[in-house]
This record gives sequence, C-alpha cells and structure tokens, in this order.
Amino acid sequence: MTTLALAVSLFVPAAVPPDAPPPVPVIFDTDLGNDVDDALALGMLHALADRGECELLAVTTTKAHPLAAPFADAINTFYGRPDVPVGAVSTDRVLNGPTPAEGRFLKLADAENPDGSRRFPHDLSHDPAEVPDAVPVLRRALAGAADGSVSVVQVGFSTNLARLLRSEPDAHSPRSGRELVAAKVKRLVVMAGDFAGGGPEYNVREDRDAAAALAEGWPTPVVWSGYEIGVALPYPPESIEQDYRYAAAHPLPESYRLYNPPPHARPTWDLAAALYAVRPDRGDFRLSEPGRVTIAADGRTAFAPSADGRDRIMLPPTEAEAARVVATFAALCSQPLRGR
Repeated sequence: MTTLALAVSLFVPAAVPPDAPPPVPVIFDTDLGNDVDDALALGMLHALADRGECELLAVTTTKAHPLAAPFADAINTFYGRPDVPVGAVSTDRVLNGPTPAEGRFLKLADAENPDGSRRFPHDLSHDPAEVPDAVPVLRRALAGAADGSVSVVQVGFSTNLARLLRSEPDAHSPRSGRELVAAKVKRLVVMAGDFAGGGPEYNVREDRDAAAALAEGWPTPVVWSGYEIGVALPYPPESIEQDYRYAAAHPLPESYRLYNPPPHARPTWDLAAALYAVRPDRGDFRLSEPGRVTIAADGRTAFAPSADGRDRIMLPPTEAEAARVVATFAALCSQPLRGR
C-alpha cells in the first residue's frame, strides 16, 4: 500500500460524534473549466461534507461557457448531492462573464458510456437560458442561512460576488446584497492576487474591475490565498494514478488527465482556499497580521498591515507544512464516497 493510499484509508468517513461542532455552511464560487484545481477543490468540499465538516449550500460558476454549470452539477451528483443549487455567471439567463472558451475537460459533462448513458449524470441543462443566474442563487442561499455563519469560497473571478454586492432586494431577501452579505457571511476566502511581488494574477487580471469592487466593498473579514500559496503545494501525480480506483468513472482524475496528464504535479491554488474555509482553526495555514488588500489599475495586488484591517493573507508554507497539507489534499480528494 502506498503512503497516499494509506492516508486515504485513514480518511474514510465515519459516524459523526454527537458532540461534534456543526458543519460549516459553504458557498463555492468557481471558474470551473479553466484549471483543474477547481474540480479538485469541489470534490474535496464534498469529502469534507461526507465527514460532517461542512454543508455545501450552493455552487456558482464564473466561467462563461455553457458546460461550466452542468459540469459542476455533474460533480455534485457524483458525490451524492444532486440537489445542491448551481448558478451560472449570467444576467437574465444569458451568459455574461469572462473566459467563454470551453477549456480542456468541461466536455466530461457530455461524455457518454457505450450504452449512450451519461458517464457523469446530471440534470442541469446545457442551455444557459434554463440555468439560474448566479446572483439569485447566492441570495437565496444566504437568506436561508443563520446570521454570521457562512464561509464563502471564491476561487475564480470576482464577477458573481461583485454583482451580489450590487444586487437589490428581491423575493429571497428584503436586504440589499451588501446588507445580506454583512448579515450572513462569517468570512470570505478568496484565491486571488500575488503577494510575493508577481502579477497581475490570472483571477484578478481577467476581471480586474470586479476584483477591485470586491476588495473595496466586501463587508466581512477576507482571507486572501495568493498565487504563491498554491505553487508551493503541488498535487502529487501518484495520487491521480493510484488513489481513485474505487470508482470505474471518477470526474476528478479524468479532469486532471484531460487538463494535463500525469506525471505533472498541478499547483493547488483553489484547494488551499477551500480547506482553510472549512478548517480555519486546524493550523494548516499561517496568516499575516490584519491589513488591507488593494488592487492597482493594472491588476497587481498589494497588502499593507493595519491594526483595524479587514484582510489577512496566507503566508507561504514551510517545507514541513507543505508536505502535511498536500497529504491532506490527496487523502480528502480521493476519499471513497459516502455509501460506496
């Protein structure tokens, strides 16, 4: 048995003890289809939900391709949660956002078995006119949550969350978007920016104005996981090759291979943000002192400490910290599904 396989065996979900803390309500906002770490992060959130650590309230997509939302629904369905609401980056059911190209693995939403059935079943239409807009999905999820309880994870563009902040009262809530966020969100964890002197980072560059609006106007604490964090945490290719054999068809390794076949070790930008959102007190990541993140006109990000700052940034891991976190990623992503 490999070291990673042994780690997986130790992560098989067990019964949740009655005195366990309540699951963290999570909203996952993703540009699924641009990079494979989005798919891995969504699978990891489902594994954490199987362990009773989080509850996935909604998934919203910021990639403007018709297969992005259906593939998110396919992953949710694979993990036994077909009813998790999914919303697309659209306005009045018309896709309206960055990166309309299909990418390398979204075609899995259309993949078929030899008998013509879907390889990864889902019931969300490929027609954007029939897929809910992200903002109403976000508003409904927040309105139904307890005050100050929700962790929002943004691992793509800021398009949906910037539109949420500007949203008006509706049938889901009499509050404006900013008021709703302030009342319901405990923290936002965002994969964006480069705080090691590089940039502009991709997620900011592709919709700089939305990223700036979020940085300026988000009303709750924000933890920023920069480009330098995911680069320090490469996903082990041997996990892709060995640890998912319990399923004849699995969307995570298949997405990974289509994006770039092993033995490539993909950085885990989005997984870092997702894991911190669910496990902020486990010591997996060290944070800066409070401060404020600003976004320049060219999309470069900067962090300045301040005693009353809203923001913190993740600090690059030590070698030992990185090894521990990467092992956690591999074990959770490849964790056998609940009930299978």
